[in-house]
Amino acid sequence: MIAEDKKVKFAVVGCGHIGKRHAEMIIGNEEGELVALCDTGSKEDLGIEKYNVPFFNSLEELIAADIEIDVVNICTPNGLHSDQASLVLDKNMHVVVEKPIGLSRAKCEKVIHKALTNNKQVFAVMQNRYSPPSVWIKELIENKTLGDIYMVQLNCYWNRDSRYYKAGGWKGTQELDGGTLYTQFSHFIDIMYWLFGDIDNIQAKFGDFTHTDLTDFEDSGFVSFDFVDGGMGCLNYSTAVADQNLESSITIIGEKGSVKIGGQYMNEVEVCNIKGYEMPELPAANPPNDYGPYKGSAANHHYIIENVIDTLKGRTTATTNALEGLKVVEIIERIYQLRDSKLLTRNRNIAIKEI
Repeated sequence: MIAEDKKVKFAVVGCGHIGKRHAEMIIGNEEGELVALCDTGSKEDLGIEKYNVPFFNSLEELIAADIEIDVVNICTPNGLHSDQASLVLDKNMHVVVEKPIGLSRAKCEKVIHKALTNNKQVFAVMQNRYSPPSVWIKELIENKTLGDIYMVQLNCYWNRDSRYYKAGGWKGTQELDGGTLYTQFSHFIDIMYWLFGDIDNIQAKFGDFTHTDLTDFEDSGFVSFDFVDGGMGCLNYSTAVADQNLESSITIIGEKGSVKIGGQYMNEVEVCNIKGYEMPELPAANPPNDYGPYKGSAANHHYIIENVIDTLKGRTTATTNALEGLKVVEIIERIYQLRDSKLLTRNRNIAIKEI
């Protein structure tokens, strides 16, 4: 535990869009201190000259340096997360890991084992849990306001085109990106798991409509399943939407009513029809992360840093712990095992069913 009168010292590894956001949120928290940055590029090329802290070109150099570090924030390509987190944990530092923790259940389990062995915390970044509609619907589900849950539909329709997938970059590669569900839509799968728990009896169709020359994997899919705790659900997703993001929504049909949270980023309550229930006025949701030609999920990373500090000072617990991060990866892995059980034919849909 870190003393109340001591600042929590952070180092950020990976200084792209998300890494810079982590750095800004650390600097903006009076109980946090940014003490180092790390990336394979130069400070000038990365546009991080304003951060007057030691800079390293490898994680190994960073953790070997004579710098006091409490927490390392890993904001590198997906495929590096688990190995880098394991390395940091073995150096007795806490870890904040951008989604996903790893690209397989086995990789995530290794991270959790390292955390337990070294008595260190792993914080999985799932910032959409902090959005006012997410907080509100979580309370509804926990209080059984909707009664038994019959059906859940998750729709994620975004644009990710050649403006996003740059030639020679890591995005779109199987090894470092991992797939559409890992990079674009794991936040929404996390919300679904957070609300309704695990799934089974998975069936799916996948297609690749506009990314034949851009990515190693599908851009679209229809996935249906049952919830272990009751009710059935589906996930419909695509990054083949023209020009700009269309929708991220969740529709819930329950015994006592129906709810839909929609908008481009699951940030607006569009329907609340529950018998005997009056919809409260929710705080305004934060805008999406703005990456120029494309937009991401809600800009809630300041809540992540607050939670890390509060947890390490013994005031609360991690909003998204490593086991929850593992479950999201495990659900995606099971879906993708269906996809990979047959060769994905470009520009055609393939129906496959879990055995």
